Amino acid sequence: MYSLPAPVNPGTSRSVPLFTQSVRAGFPSPAADYVEGGLDFNALLINDTATTFVVRAEGESMLGAGIFPGDFLVVDRSLVARKEDIVIAILDGEFTVKRLKRRNGHFILAPENPAYPVIRVDEASELSIWGVVTYVLHGLRAARRQR
Repeated sequence: MYSLPAPVNPGTSRSVPLFTQSVRAGFPSPAADYVEGGLDFNALLINDTATTFVVRAEGESMLGAGIFPGDFLVVDRSLVARKEDIVIAILDGEFTVKRLKRRNGHFILAPENPAYPVIRVDEASELSIWGVVTYVLHGLRAARRQR
């Protein structure tokens, strides 16, 4: 489930400082105070403003993929969905976000939470892939509350 899609506004551009020094997730390294320049999040997150939308995630079926309730999903409708992509799918008229897989010659929409069932797409089902999720945006405090 998700909220209604919101188109990306291409007219806004704001840059934040981008540091040349990477931050290690292992052992600490000495801090450097070097700013490389600016980073525009529109340029980072969006390939095509005409086909990119943002939706808000709802529910807990994708927790294992790092998608929490209230997260913003950046969705590109111009991409062709491939096996293992996380997609926004319309199945029998209902929207859902799941991982697209193929098993025994059939597509399945797989959750990333064992508490939720795998959805097998059969011949009687109407499946349309609305778009491919390219980025997930959430605050760390919000993510921590969900665990």
